[in-house]
Amino acid sequence: MSDNVVLFICVENACRSLMAEAMFNARAPPGWRAISAGTEPSSAPNPRTGPMLREIGLSLPSHPPQMLTGALMSLAARRVTMGCLDRASCPARLKSLPLEDWGLPDPGKLDDAGFRHVRDDLRQRVDRLVQDLKNGATPG
Repeated sequence: MSDNVVLFICVENACRSLMAEAMFNARAPPGWRAISAGTEPSSAPNPRTGPMLREIGLSLPSHPPQMLTGALMSLAARRVTMGCLDRASCPARLKSLPLEDWGLPDPGKLDDAGFRHVRDDLRQRVDRLVQDLKNGATPG
């Protein structure tokens, strides 16, 4: 049996979605895993993403920022955008598949305190998602 997938989507796949992937996979309910992708992926993670994850005992995912594809969208049982739905150019906005938007600011544009605030908010949201899935919440 293959795992159910949560797909975390942001613009660059350099901060928010990578952190969400790491957070989710560290506590994934049985039968679930996360992946992340970006609508306009960066060439590398934001240099602060790894250190900010290490502060909470986690590591960056092993993959570099990657492009959001139709195949990834179709693979996922849950799709979570980090705030790109407010961008007119976001391809995820045009998809007919259900998704939810967490509306988080890009921490790469914030100072370290702001980055940590987004990280901690993201951690609480991921924790709630993990708990919902453990309690049998249905996909989407």
